[in-house]
Amino acid sequence: MLSESQKIDLITQISLDINEVKDLDVVLERILTQVRRFFNADAGSIYLKEGDMLRFTYTQNETLRARQGPDRKLIYSTFSLPINNQSIAGFVAHNREVVNLPDVYRLEGSEPYTFDSDFDEISRYRTRSVLAVPMTNQRGEVLGVMQLINAQDDQGRIIPFSRSDETVIRHFATTAALAVERAQMTRNIILRMISMAELRDPKETGAHVNRVGSYSVELYEVWARKKGIPGAQVDRQKDMLRMAAMLHDVGKVAISDLILKKPARLTEDEFELMKSHTFLGARLFREAQSEFDELAAEVALNHHEKWDGTGYPGHIDPRTGGPLDDPGSPGWGRPKRGEEIPLFGRIVAVADVYDALRSRRVYKEAWDEDRILEEMEKGAGTHFDPEVVEAFFDSLDVLKSIAQRYPDEVSDTETASSGG
Repeated sequence: MLSESQKIDLITQISLDINEVKDLDVVLERILTQVRRFFNADAGSIYLKEGDMLRFTYTQNETLRARQGPDRKLIYSTFSLPINNQSIAGFVAHNREVVNLPDVYRLEGSEPYTFDSDFDEISRYRTRSVLAVPMTNQRGEVLGVMQLINAQDDQGRIIPFSRSDETVIRHFATTAALAVERAQMTRNIILRMISMAELRDPKETGAHVNRVGSYSVELYEVWARKKGIPGAQVDRQKDMLRMAAMLHDVGKVAISDLILKKPARLTEDEFELMKSHTFLGARLFREAQSEFDELAAEVALNHHEKWDGTGYPGHIDPRTGGPLDDPGSPGWGRPKRGEEIPLFGRIVAVADVYDALRSRRVYKEAWDEDRILEEMEKGAGTHFDPEVVEAFFDSLDVLKSIAQRYPDEVSDTETASSGG
């Protein structure tokens, strides 16, 4: 357990830390990790408001994660529940009240809500103490609900959350709401940029770029862990990587509709024109004012490079589209091979191809899983960095769960319940 002075220091650090994060998925992870640490909670979840519903958006559970073995992430499904008094999270959002329950299996009976034990039964987990708080912005609007599960004492025994915890968690909820609102604004700006590309290229959807962004972060985390990269560096980089990966094809806004919307495979000449979306995308960030701008340009320019040097556009000047060796000459630059290709370009290449293979296109059906995995394995050392492919196979279960989290079409009946 933390001392009082440690708690004060941690409150300050958490607020500063959360406010540095820009990407929505990364900020949710950071919020829940830090707040769980403060309250010594075994598990937790965050629901975000979407219309009249709460969407189960992010969760952590140390007990279930430990069962999966070291360095394995918790795999979970998303679902939605109505904002009303029937569930714990719905009640918290509907009434904007903190709920502190010592044992969800021993409710008094006077509560309007019930605890749904289906998740516990399926996962063989025992939820006991729950502390749930609404996340409201400065205008008093509910953005979501943060829920902590199973407070622990120094010996790891499950205990109730204290009454004093209710006051402190309101502080965290306010900080979290501000960070979430800012991250949602950033995500929406990026998705609006993607929407411009989607108007031109039907393949460039919000679901596709969200998947590519999430895949890329997962691949980077696994790769970095194997390389022994410090966690603080990984956290800082993955925030920028996710947003940059979402913008990998933004240069397509400059490509002709005749090419982008052609309902068949491109001719050789058309494909040559299509290739220019790499440096055109990088050109959007040419006046780099931040590390993110540099990273976004790097990803846009390099995500079609291949490990064996057969990709494009090679060593070119994005400002002119000409070879770096002779900027005024037409044609592509000298090939990039191996580690000449920047790391995040190599990572997004794997993420983008994987999503393309598993997605339906006007000129092809989605590939079945065995064929996809065979293609990814075959590409190691030719198309892809072998170490990134190794990270791909190590994280395959998580990648599949990401694909389910960002479907191309969300069913209206996608509802379920889990732990309140």
